Amino acid sequence: MNYQETIQYLYNSAPLFQQIGGAAYKEGLDNTLALDAHFGHPHLQYKSIHIAGTNGKGSCSHMFAALLQAAGHKVGLYTSPHLVDFRERIRVNGEMIPEDYVCRFVEEERSFFEPLHPSFFELTTALAFKYFSDCRVDVAVIEVGLGGRLDCTNIIRPELSVITNISLDHTQFLGHTLAAIAAEKAGIIKNGVPVVVGEAVAETRPVFLAKAEEAGAPICFAEDSPEVLESHLTDHAARTYRTRSYGTLESDLLGDYQTKNVNTVLHGASILAGLLLPEQGELPSLLAATLPNVSKLTGLAGRWQRIGSRPTVICDTGHNAGGWEWLGKQLRQTPCRQLHMVFGMCEDKDVTAVLRQLPPDATYYFTHASVRRALPADRLQSLAAALGLNGQSYPTVAQAYAAARRAACPEDLIFIGGSSFVVADFLAAGAHTPA
Repeated sequence: MNYQETIQYLYNSAPLFQQIGGAAYKEGLDNTLALDAHFGHPHLQYKSIHIAGTNGKGSCSHMFAALLQAAGHKVGLYTSPHLVDFRERIRVNGEMIPEDYVCRFVEEERSFFEPLHPSFFELTTALAFKYFSDCRVDVAVIEVGLGGRLDCTNIIRPELSVITNISLDHTQFLGHTLAAIAAEKAGIIKNGVPVVVGEAVAETRPVFLAKAEEAGAPICFAEDSPEVLESHLTDHAARTYRTRSYGTLESDLLGDYQTKNVNTVLHGASILAGLLLPEQGELPSLLAATLPNVSKLTGLAGRWQRIGSRPTVICDTGHNAGGWEWLGKQLRQTPCRQLHMVFGMCEDKDVTAVLRQLPPDATYYFTHASVRRALPADRLQSLAAALGLNGQSYPTVAQAYAAARRAACPEDLIFIGGSSFVVADFLAAGAHTPA
């Protein structure tokens, strides 16, 4: 099989959460442990950092990978979902896993894994861990797929665990309260391994404290002693941070929500100083050189990503109520003559909670992504209209964006988002390329 045939085989033979949602979720680690044993426990061949959370874990994963890479390490990075190419999930020093490696893995190992009937994520995790071992990486940054306690990445013993935040998402699997979800995320806390918690609230803090005490794990709540004192966008497409310990830093990640993520990463970097990163006194120069180049070093995309100007075009993968607390506010505060929203969601999200946070005076172009989980555009339009958000529906993201382009003036802002998969369709179709 060539690469495209191999990817289609993976999509069709292993349940893919990205496409079908809950039906692809497999609770428990039996398949993961079987795959891990078959490949000789590859994750034991390198150090790791483990990152969980409802929002921000992808951005934090990329920032940690960039710092480790800039510090001279050979770095594996495992994240999900991908936007355009499956290989985005598995990178070494920013380079995607080669197509021929994916093909060989499937061809040579399918006789073993087919009888297991693993999920897509279980199989992809095994592929990533083996690839990192074969590449002899020094350290791998591993993003949790879903939850933590029973996530198939949770067989690793990292040097640092990170939990970015907790909000209500994937409640059908993780629980219907913040405390229940926190208990699942806290499952990544390991005996004696330091843990950084980016954000905590009254319901979640006791859960993290209890788990850390049980595991004898030193715990740091990043909000308790903020490293980031102030943050604002500059005139040259960068975000500036005034910090307590590291002077003034700039970053190429422009979303307001990155302030919390950078604060979390700075606390994690301090813990790693002298271990996987330079000594504390050398961190300011490393941070100053690395944070402006995270996307370039790691390939991060879809986070308040500026695609074009006149009109300004921005896309973002924020897809739940917690993420839209930040996105809705930033959109309302971004100067423009008129805001155009190319918007779609997955039907397994709390759609109404997100819609309540959208700018009411925007023009909406409701659409749905090319995944089965997508909420049909006409239903989304009806739900939005009931909340005073008006616009038309379009059968594809590309058509919705084309309509927004036709209507927009040079002084306007076009935003594409509501779902990672809306952004994925937008980027994959080249819809952002001017006609």
